[in-house]
Amino acid sequence: MKQPQTNTPLSFAEIIGQDKAKKLLHRAVEQNRLSHALLFKGPLGVGKKTFARILAAALNCQKPMGHEPCGQCPSCLKFRSSSHPDFIVIEPEGAAIKINQVRELKKTLAFPPLEAKIRVALLCEIHTMRREAANSLLKTLEEPPNQTMLILTADEAGVILPTILSRCQTVPFFPLPQEEVAKILALEAGIEPESATTLAAMAEGSLGRARLLLAKDLLTLRREIIENLIRLEPDTPAAFLILGELAESAAKLKENLGELLELLTTWLHDLLLHSHGAPGSIINHDLSPTFPTACRRWSSRQLSERLRLMDTARKQLSRNCNPTAVCEVLFFGLL
Repeated sequence: MKQPQTNTPLSFAEIIGQDKAKKLLHRAVEQNRLSHALLFKGPLGVGKKTFARILAAALNCQKPMGHEPCGQCPSCLKFRSSSHPDFIVIEPEGAAIKINQVRELKKTLAFPPLEAKIRVALLCEIHTMRREAANSLLKTLEEPPNQTMLILTADEAGVILPTILSRCQTVPFFPLPQEEVAKILALEAGIEPESATTLAAMAEGSLGRARLLLAKDLLTLRREIIENLIRLEPDTPAAFLILGELAESAAKLKENLGELLELLTTWLHDLLLHSHGAPGSIINHDLSPTFPTACRRWSSRQLSERLRLMDTARKQLSRNCNPTAVCEVLFFGLL
């Protein structure tokens, strides 16, 4: 268990978008019909965990201002500093939430809250929960202790057990407006508007994913790979040397290698759109100067073949093939 990250909003008004979730929960609070078990379901990185923290703060605020927490009372100050003892956050250990984490939570919930009116337990990425852990949670979801609310978050594409779904009120979350994501990225990181727009489009409205792409500096490696694919000639010493080094760099990304391959895939899609006269739908805005040269180098048929190579590489990685070897074969095939 751990506290959520600091430097996040403590006001619903500061959350970008998610108007449907705000209206649904505000109405439930007004009518005293707020469920004891909520499931926040939607894309990664659109504010589900932040929303849960603000809701917990609002429910425990000593001087609420309408639906908003005041931000100044002792309870709000503890939520703001991520130190409230009755806001419990559980995130996956490795790839999944495990049964020992659920058991520890149940032991904690057996005691009354230390100081909160409503204790909130936030279980993140519930779609990763193993079946035995989910089954262990069912009784608590159905009959939580007094003064306790459970909030679960899940990716929209994740598989959730029907027994979990049936015990929760689902609150839908949606992708953020890409223009807003781009503005935030430009302000936070001081990057060029074209790069911010590219990141926002690649992240498909997920601020969290856009921040990950930026933090891992994936755009820089993507650009280096693409510029060399356009510049190098096949079967030359320079191609073998440079693409081999780039394959090693890509393999070192480990769990983020899939993100890099997705970025290269979107570039190939952009080239196909450009070659067919549909540039308005492109994602890689910062690489648009490369489009004419790349489209002269590869025909539409060749671009389609390279997209198939990308798909083959992803399948090989999913079967735990050697990532350096997979990247070497892929990059030489793309050349």
